[in-house]
Parts: sequence; structure tokens; C-alpha cells
Amino acid sequence: MEALLTPAYPAEKARLWPRWVFSWRPARPAPRPAHGAPVARHVPLGKRLFDIVVAAVGLLCLLPLFALVALLIKLQSRGPVFYFSYRVGTGYKVFKFWKFRSMRPDADRLLATMKSQNQYAAAPEPEAPADEQQCACGGECRSRLIDKHGRWVCEQQYRLRRKASSGPAFVKIANDPRVTRIGRFMRNTSIDELPQLWNVLMGDMSIVGNRPLPLYEAEKLTTDQFAARFAAPAGITGLWQVSKRGKGDMSEAERIALDVSYARSYSLPQDLSILLRTLPALFQQANV
Repeated sequence: MEALLTPAYPAEKARLWPRWVFSWRPARPAPRPAHGAPVARHVPLGKRLFDIVVAAVGLLCLLPLFALVALLIKLQSRGPVFYFSYRVGTGYKVFKFWKFRSMRPDADRLLATMKSQNQYAAAPEPEAPADEQQCACGGECRSRLIDKHGRWVCEQQYRLRRKASSGPAFVKIANDPRVTRIGRFMRNTSIDELPQLWNVLMGDMSIVGNRPLPLYEAEKLTTDQFAARFAAPAGITGLWQVSKRGKGDMSEAERIALDVSYARSYSLPQDLSILLRTLPALFQQANV
């Protein structure tokens, strides 16, 4: 039970002070997060202190390199030295994500015309079952919907078709023509990622975590087990980068599985292990 304190105004207009009336009602249960919604884990104090120290020292030590990279970017192409986009991090928090600009200034506009070259191929559309009463898993369908044509369809089949028609969540284009020459070198060595140390210092990201996603990618990973990846801190490097760098056969499902695995078990010792594996991975010259 919980007490309510509500003002009760008298009928006489001459009296302006309200009387306060106490009443009782059953206590309301605390709201629970929706099914599949990511619940961001509390970042351990040791991990956060490690992030602050590494980011602050890194920014100070790398200032000469930042100046050299800025000069090379300006000499090769017009436009700003730094590039930011809105990314989705832990708990679907949106923030400004900073990088050295490695692409042409009109790269975002050109992306819409190049989606057919995406290396993350869309999953094939599932065939319609012979009997709509049969669920995708082979059992009797217990949940049915009416589609836009007024037909009864299996809910699971409907969701599979929607997922297939929406295309892959991630975008990666081989030999991307939008990337400049200095940009290609920065990407292969991950120099373009160094401004994200500022994001780490501000608390938007961690040194190690799951990559923050662009809005158009994150909106496709909001249901079922995919949302679990957003329970981990957003990071500069992470488990899937060191596991798959240099391998061209990484699928979208493998990448999501590695993200979810990290989100469920991340710790400072695991982060240190990933950092030790990050430096050798850089020399494999692969933009993952």
C-alpha cells in the first residue's frame, strides 16, 4: 500500500487554502524493461579509471601525430580534418562519434548509390510454407497475424520475411572509392580511430567494447537476441576486431555473436587480453 497526499479545495470561494486529504491505494509494481530491451551493465570502477588514464595520456602523447595527420588530410582533399557522425552506444545512447576524415566530403551522399556492393550480403528470403498453419520451426503455429492483404499468416514467418527484406545490418564495401589515399592508410593502421580517445575521456565510449553503430545499422538490431550487444560499453577496439581482423569471411551473424558474447562477460582482465591482441591485429592490414 502507498499513501497519497492530494489537495481538496473547499466549496467556499472565500477560502483560498486547500485542505490536504490522505488516502490509500495498492502500490504499483515497478515498471520492467520490455522483452529484448538492452539493460546496460554497470561499468566497473577499475575499467572506467583505466579508460580515463589511457585516454588522457594517449591524447597528450599523440598531439604531434595528430598535427601531422591533419596536415596530410588537408593537402590531399578539401574539407574538415575531423569527421563526426551520430552513433548508438551502450543502452542505445546516441552521441557524437569522432574520427579523422578518411573519405571524400560527399561520402554519405554516395553511400545510397553503393548499397548493392555491400559485402554483408542479405539473408535469403525464406520460402513460404505449404501450410500457413505450420510455424517456421515445424510445429503448429500458435500465433497468427493478418497481413496487409487480409490473409492469415504465421507470425514467425512474417518476422523472418521482414528481416530478410530490410537487408543486412552492417555495411562494408571492398575497395571503397569514397576513401582517399591517406584515408586508406589511416584505416589499415587504425590511425583514423585515435580521435575517439576524446569520446572515451568524455564517457561516451570505453577503450575496449562493442563498436558503436550508425543509426541506420542500430535500428535493425533492436529486437530479440541482437539487442543484447548494446548492454556493453561502446569501444574503440573489441572482441570481433581482434578475432576476425585479416579474415575476409566474417559474416554478419558471426559479428553479432561476438558482440553479444562480449556484452555478457566483459571484465577488465578480458579487456587487457583484447588490448594485447589488438596491436598484432593492426599489422594484418585489414579494414574490418
